[in-house]
Amino acid sequence: MKNVNLANVRSAIGATIALVLLLALAPAAGAKGPPTVQVLLLPPATSVEELAEAGFSPGLMSPGLGTVPAEQTYLDIGQGNRVFDSLYDEDLTERTGDPAAWWRAVVERAETAPAEIVPGLLAANLREEGLPPPRFEARSAVPDLHPQDADTLLIAFARPTGDSDDLLPIGLAGPGFDGDLTSDSTRMDGYVLSTDLAPTILDYYGLEVPPEMSGQPIRAEGAVDAAAVESLGARMAVISSRRGTVVGLNVLAWLAVLLLAIALSRGRLARPAVRVAGLTIVYLPLVLLLGAALEPGESAERLLVLLLAPLLAGLTLLLLRGYRALAAAAAATVFAYAVDVIAGSPLTSLSLLGPNPGLGVRFYGIGNELEAVLAVLVVAGTGAALTAFAAKASRRAGVVAFLSVGLLAAVVFAAGRFGADVGAAIVFPVGAAVAAVARAGSGRRPLLLAVVAAPVAVLALMALVDLVSGANAHLTRSVLDAGGLGDLADVAQRRLQLSARSFGRPVLLAFLPVVIAIAAFAYLRRGRLQAWLAAVPAMRAGLLGALAATVVGTLANDSGALLLEIGTAYLLVFTGFAWAESPANSAESITSDEKLQLRAPRV
Repeated sequence: MKNVNLANVRSAIGATIALVLLLALAPAAGAKGPPTVQVLLLPPATSVEELAEAGFSPGLMSPGLGTVPAEQTYLDIGQGNRVFDSLYDEDLTERTGDPAAWWRAVVERAETAPAEIVPGLLAANLREEGLPPPRFEARSAVPDLHPQDADTLLIAFARPTGDSDDLLPIGLAGPGFDGDLTSDSTRMDGYVLSTDLAPTILDYYGLEVPPEMSGQPIRAEGAVDAAAVESLGARMAVISSRRGTVVGLNVLAWLAVLLLAIALSRGRLARPAVRVAGLTIVYLPLVLLLGAALEPGESAERLLVLLLAPLLAGLTLLLLRGYRALAAAAAATVFAYAVDVIAGSPLTSLSLLGPNPGLGVRFYGIGNELEAVLAVLVVAGTGAALTAFAAKASRRAGVVAFLSVGLLAAVVFAAGRFGADVGAAIVFPVGAAVAAVARAGSGRRPLLLAVVAAPVAVLALMALVDLVSGANAHLTRSVLDAGGLGDLADVAQRRLQLSARSFGRPVLLAFLPVVIAIAAFAYLRRGRLQAWLAAVPAMRAGLLGALAATVVGTLANDSGALLLEIGTAYLLVFTGFAWAESPANSAESITSDEKLQLRAPRV
């Protein structure tokens, strides 16, 4: 089927108004015979178990990006695409008065979004092919499927209320649907998106899904397991709320213990305490991955993280000395997430540092939070490993190590089949390239070339991998399938707008002064920092690379403030460990020649 002409789509006011009215619970009139596609709107209290018992393939459906009005959910279904409400120039107006006037306002609003948002696109595609739109009916309960027309695709979901971002129970029945629902949008058993419904209907009719639709056809896999679907929903529902109590409060508790130990010992325990605290923070994501596997209650998960992370830190320091302990902790954490995403496990997404699929943005692979953590662990961790295990290795060996590890991490965490994170294809290569140039001792020109060339080369490689493997991941759909420079500009504009807005979020805004203070202090004490790292050039190169990765990640992602703050925290952990490993009074113990070298311009 040829692509729909957008001008014709937006001029087909009659057809699109009819679809919106149907989506607003008005039954279709004048239909002859049983409908081919029927959509049932069920009470909000409908459960996954009820749908499964009635014979549907069950699942959960994301109603929008965050909390959106019910009308926006219906519009997203009809257009097969969605963006954050904040990216529209204005809020969605209530559907009152003249329906035609309201629809014109909807179309005009959609044109302000930095994306191909085409209200009524499903209806326009069906109309072009001479097919009727789906029949929408409001039901007071889940219907019994028997008897059912074998040629009917039946879609049933709980009506959105518009006052929460809770996932909606959904069920599909028809040819090929026997198992829990999933789609390539989520790659999670039992979880689909509102924007997946339009592609599902078009695919059922054998029609091509237009590129303006970001959703993917829904399918059923495995056996029906309503309990597993409900468990998935319960876990996703607590990810956001637990981040503050399980992660935030525990980090504050560890910092309080650190300061207390330093104060009570009058500084004598400062260095060992900093080592333990640093490794505890490095192990934190690893323990959170374990929490996703165990799915404990909130109190149990908080206690698990509070005790297990410092226990792992202490055991590591008992077994390994110095930078070996730091390298081992970083490697263990990175390796655990690499294995998890390669295996296609949902645990990364369900960990408290995962991409928070309940928000409706990312559903598999790593998200921005983990990208910020892993960028530092990979690049600075490589520096720690070189310092611990290859201190006498040549500069060339260090350069090869940084580039090899950075490329491998980019392949794992950026490739669509695994981590599916476009940002990882940028920040990991940049961090590795800067670290390699710093270790080689090159000047500013090679540094600039490396920073520009590395992410471009890796993005091209990831694009090739996505295309050859048919991964159909975020990189393919958002960048490779863009319909030209204008669409690519929309992608860039969308990311920049969201990144800028992230700095205004109250929680993140509160920590920005701390980040600024840390940056200012590091700049003013740069001579002292150089003195700590003078004897460990590989660690110094790793920290410079991790710093570059954090800065570039802040600029390249749609959650810039989040990446900046998490990246800064982990840079502080590695810098603190370097201080703890530096000789006492290192600034005074270096030679005059070394002081001259420290004052010389360096990368």
